Amino acid sequence: PYPEPDTSYAFVYDGTLEGLLCAVFETYRRKLVPSEIVTEENLQLRLAQQPITIPSSPAIAQRVKNGLCRTCGGSTYDAVRIASLSDDPSKGMAICAFIRYAMAERGNVMGQLAHPCVEPLVKLNRFVTNERHRMMQFLRFREMQGGVWFAACNPKANVVPILMGWFAERFNTQPFIIFDETHNIAGVSRNGAWALVQSDSLTLPEETADEALMADAWKHFYDTVSIKDRYHPELRRAFMPKRLWKNITEMQERIPNNSLHARQK
Repeated sequence: PYPEPDTSYAFVYDGTLEGLLCAVFETYRRKLVPSEIVTEENLQLRLAQQPITIPSSPAIAQRVKNGLCRTCGGSTYDAVRIASLSDDPSKGMAICAFIRYAMAERGNVMGQLAHPCVEPLVKLNRFVTNERHRMMQFLRFREMQGGVWFAACNPKANVVPILMGWFAERFNTQPFIIFDETHNIAGVSRNGAWALVQSDSLTLPEETADEALMADAWKHFYDTVSIKDRYHPELRRAFMPKRLWKNITEMQERIPNNSLHARQK
């Protein structure tokens, strides 16, 4: 199901799931499995290696999706979709190998954790899912003027597309924005419906006066309930990675006398 990759070729796709599914389709159509399936920014050609640009086609991507769902089940496609949100440059080949193996086996192969075509995808899937859980725990919304709530995050995977539905179901009457500073993507929700917007930056209204007071009160509560004799900085960093602290309210320094909260940039 997965022949030896041909080191003479590299497939270059646009970074989207649709583009990646089109690249997988081309391995069947051309009867050629390249040594790399990467985005242009991650392409590093080897000596005498030829790049082949794979155009993204919604129709072809849908064809691959339908075939995978029909042959292996919707859960198999969901595993591919989640793994594709990883930032790992090797995900293209891992997903291609998994799809070709699953299609050849004609069934759900996710339980075959030791298989070389399954293990890499399971690891990608697990990492993305764990990163989503971190964002669910550590997103901190701030109330902006105009009734919009805003949260910034900096995940190690493009998890906003699989994060928005969870928050939209719970905040279905409250407009909010989740902005991924790492991947420059914003999820915008209103009345339970949501959409994704690609943007390098956002222009936001000012915070409300109540937000500054609530942020200070929350930080005061966080400091008050802590037990100094049980302070364990290594354990805290394990549960709350330090890379996330800049967007976590309680990790910002408190301003004395309840003055306005100056958020770290």
